[in-house]
Formats: sequence, C-alpha cells, structure tokens
Amino acid sequence: MKNKFSQLNKFNINLPEVRGVIKKNFELSRLSWLRVGGPASVFFQPEDEEDLCFFLSNLDSSIPIFVIGACSNLIIRDGGIPGIVIKLGKNFSKIKYNINDISVGAGCRDSYFAQICAKDGFDFSFLRTIPGNIGGAVKMNAGCYGSYLSDYLIGLTLIRRDGSIADMKASDFKFSYRNSNIPDDAIITNVLLRKELDDPLRIEMKMTRALDIRNLSQPTKDLSCGSTFRNPLGRSSLEDKYDNDHSLKAWKLIDDAGLRGAKIGGAMVSKKHTNFLINTGNATAKDIEDLGKFIIKKVKTNSGINLIWEVKRVGKY
Repeated sequence: MKNKFSQLNKFNINLPEVRGVIKKNFELSRLSWLRVGGPASVFFQPEDEEDLCFFLSNLDSSIPIFVIGACSNLIIRDGGIPGIVIKLGKNFSKIKYNINDISVGAGCRDSYFAQICAKDGFDFSFLRTIPGNIGGAVKMNAGCYGSYLSDYLIGLTLIRRDGSIADMKASDFKFSYRNSNIPDDAIITNVLLRKELDDPLRIEMKMTRALDIRNLSQPTKDLSCGSTFRNPLGRSSLEDKYDNDHSLKAWKLIDDAGLRGAKIGGAMVSKKHTNFLINTGNATAKDIEDLGKFIIKKVKTNSGINLIWEVKRVGKY
C-alpha cells in the first residue's frame, strides 16, 4: 500500500493508508465532555481490528499513540495531544451472546450495554449510570453500588503497540479500585463478560433507581467528567443505601475544606457534588486542572489526606 507523509507538531509522521478515517489537526474539544482541549496531530478511527493492526504495524514505533473512548474521564490539555490519537468506532461496539459469556466491543457505551442486556435478563445494571465505553471501564475497573467490571471479566482481546493481537484472560492482569495494570499502549478491542441472570423487570427497576439517585446527587446537566478524585476510602461514593461512612470520601473532604462552589477562571467546584469539577461555559483545560491542584493542596492542609486524581490529564500545556 502507498503511504502518505505529513509533518505535524515536530513529528515526521509516515501514515499508512488505511480503510478507516484519518484527520489531521483534529480538534479534540469536539469530543471532550468538558468541551476543552487542543488538537490531535493525527486522529485515527480504524474500520476494524485488521485495519488497526495494519496501521500500528506500519507506523514508526517512535510515534506516540494515545487511545480515547468517550472522553468522559479525561482532561485534554490546551496544547492538544501530539502524535496519533486513536478512537474506536461503531464496528467496535457489537454485542454477542455466547453460551457461557457475553462478547462486547470495547467501543460500546456502558449505559447502552446495560440497557440491552437488561432486556434479556442479564444484569449489568451498575454500568447504567457510568459514562464512557466498555474498554475504558475495563482499563480503569469502573464500578459503583458495590460492583466492579473486574467482577464479571473473563477475558479480553487487545492489540499491542506493534500491531500484534492477543486474547488474554482476566487472571493475566491485576485489578484494584479504579485501576488495572493493562498496559497504557495496548488497545482493548473486545471483552468477554460473565453472565449474571436476573428478572428483566427487576433489573430495569434497579437501573431506574440508580438514575434517580444520580440525578438527585450529581450535576448531570453540567459540563463535567464525573468524579474528579478517587475516594481514599477505596470504594465508590455510590455503594449502597446502607453506606453511611462519608469520612474518607473525596466529596466530604473537599466540602470540609470549604471548597463548595470554589472557582478558578471558568472552572468551578459543583455546589451539588463537590467531587465534580464543571466547566461553567468558558473554562480552559488549565482552569480545570489548576482548580484540581488547588483542591488537592487545600484538602491536604485541612485533613492531612492526599487526594489522587481519578480523571486523567493528558497532552501538552
């Protein structure tokens, strides 16, 4: 196949000719839930696994890549992301029921997957209120209401930086609260999950109740990436109705530091849920990240506890 050549952001990028979509200097703020961030040198949306493997195997190994999903847990800095930004498209979103498991593409939305499975009596209701895609949910071991994706994970397919493809078992990796050791430069393309059977009506009721709780307690109509910091307690703020231990939850530590409604530029600590940072309309990525850093400092001074970012920050300042 022929190659295209472009020089972007100091990288001489020799781009393989592919069947998917390639865009240069693509504005990532269009995809960001916070509506902030600079451009990607190159944005690539592969057609399928074969297309992705070919692209990576024919791309200079010195060129950095970064994989994005729904961008629901990501602050893209104002200078953008140099190199290649890869986003999986609709062909990576297929759901298939097998005899012993469920196969789902990494690009499938968490909430959509939960709804589809609920109709057939498979309970993934805990994913209904989690923004983002399945691939990202596996990578960060997303969860709430006492359930985590690693509890259901059987295996996954990933493509390495050199374009090689591998089917891995869940036991090949380590998972913890909001974390896994899946390599950052590996791209998850498909996931196998254990079936959890329940009555479809009961699952729908659980999802409706979860949505109601979320809408009451979180600023769902604001530009936000959800929980900004991990809970030092080591579990979600939405565990169950009996979870009344707030002492080591990030929102409580931030609130106790007097930061409800605090602002830097166009970024603000939500008055509804203090672990949410929102773009009030004209925030830059720097505003949001600076506000996060300010929160960490104030909470440390007030409580002695170091908050750890849950939202990823990537790109150039």
